[in-house]
Amino acid sequence: MEILKVQNLCRTYGKGETKVEALRNVTFSMEKGEFAAIVGESGSGKSTLLNCIGALDTPTSGKIYMDGRDLFSMKEEARTIFRRRNIGFVFQSFQLVSELTVEQNIMFPLLLDYCKPKKEDIDEILDVLGLTERRHHLPNQLSGGQQQRVAIGRALITKPKLILADEPTGNLDSKNSQDVIHLLTQASRRYQQTILMITHSQDLTDSADRVMRVSDGILTDLGGKANEKLS
Repeated sequence: MEILKVQNLCRTYGKGETKVEALRNVTFSMEKGEFAAIVGESGSGKSTLLNCIGALDTPTSGKIYMDGRDLFSMKEEARTIFRRRNIGFVFQSFQLVSELTVEQNIMFPLLLDYCKPKKEDIDEILDVLGLTERRHHLPNQLSGGQQQRVAIGRALITKPKLILADEPTGNLDSKNSQDVIHLLTQASRRYQQTILMITHSQDLTDSADRVMRVSDGILTDLGGKANEKLS
């Protein structure tokens, strides 16, 4: 089942001599439950791509379909609501609310949408993330790895169509980085979550079903692990 479809996506900044083509005719799709990684150097366009897919930035041209819906044919308010309900974000900088506990941070997206969280859903996510004993802790009482686990829980709680992870291990050491990648892989398998992660590290792509590279705004599909073994 196709969850994400990107067609001829372009994003241009500036005009004339200052014109920068951040994305050039990017086209790809993702199936339900697929975990894909996008690699590329700093400034290659990978963050711009993620921001467009997450409706945090507006493409210059091209189409993005989420579960068959044309993301940018919606009015801004409708798109904001659709994004909140269908796209989960995991950022490099965690972006937790400092005054809220672990449990409250995880529930926060549901509360924004005036939905009552189910206790069993919260309990399950806390258990999967190894945070049950930390549920009443504040972010400043957690390690960086634990804070990123909370951010993953926050992305999972709304059961979104797509999770976008923007350099989710950028602020973590190698042990916590591997733990975070394991948790994202586990979410993909356990909850059939579709996950698109960008990273500058080739070492963190081993768990992905598929790897794509962005260079100078152009996306190249490198295929999956099976293809890599054959090459």
